[in-house]
Amino acid sequence: MKLAFTKMQGAGNDFVVIDGVTQAVDLSMGQVKRIADRRRGIGCDQILLLTPPDAPDADFRYTIYNADGSRAGQCGNGARCVGRFLREKRLTRKRELCLLTDGEPLALSFSEDGRVFAGLPAPRFEPAVIPFSAPELASQYSLEVQGQSLSIGALSMGNPHAILVIDNCDAAPVNTLGPLIESHERFPDRVNVGFMQILSRTELKLRVYERGVGETEACGSGACAAVVHGIGLGLLDAAVSVQLPGGKLSVSWDGAETAVWLGGPTASVFDGTISLRD
Repeated sequence: MKLAFTKMQGAGNDFVVIDGVTQAVDLSMGQVKRIADRRRGIGCDQILLLTPPDAPDADFRYTIYNADGSRAGQCGNGARCVGRFLREKRLTRKRELCLLTDGEPLALSFSEDGRVFAGLPAPRFEPAVIPFSAPELASQYSLEVQGQSLSIGALSMGNPHAILVIDNCDAAPVNTLGPLIESHERFPDRVNVGFMQILSRTELKLRVYERGVGETEACGSGACAAVVHGIGLGLLDAAVSVQLPGGKLSVSWDGAETAVWLGGPTASVFDGTISLRD
């Protein structure tokens, strides 16, 4: 199978975007892992597949594959890249779009100057929904990791997130502590892990260990989860600038059952084709 693709990035979070609207696409887990391999394939954090919608009120279905072949319920940075892709490939002329995901639908909005904003569904905090093993809902939870008691926030942005508030983001043990929390037994579906340093009420620094990927340059849903958690603790305002290793993202949330809006840079890197064995 020969497959056309576009390599894209949003604040350094990189993706392979595949048009499944005008070409037939049926990817196995092995093929997904080969595409994502940075030495033997194209290389990316996630693979994003666009196909026709299977619901009347949606515009496209948006399927997200992690680098390890697993599926993700949400990817905010990927959604913004997908918006740019849809406009560049002339697959839509709409200014407002609805994308179906493995979780709740996601909204896209295009500004006059071409920027793409993703409206992620309202955060969910119930432990059973995240999913997270806890006796009751709380703003912070104690998590035991190798004899150390950590204080974390836990919520779902369509995918599960654990957030730690720390003093020094640059020195955070992301690549040692991240995988231990990601695969912790209290998160049955694994979890994305955010390490957040609050700089002011309108600015924070963040590093994210993504489920099924590892640390990435940026994570849109992780940025949204961190801001929501910070607002819930009373530490952040409703609009926040998030500094990640790959660049800055903007996140705004009005609380309650409203969408969390994510903005930031997107870019198409190159187009190509790859031959995959069936």
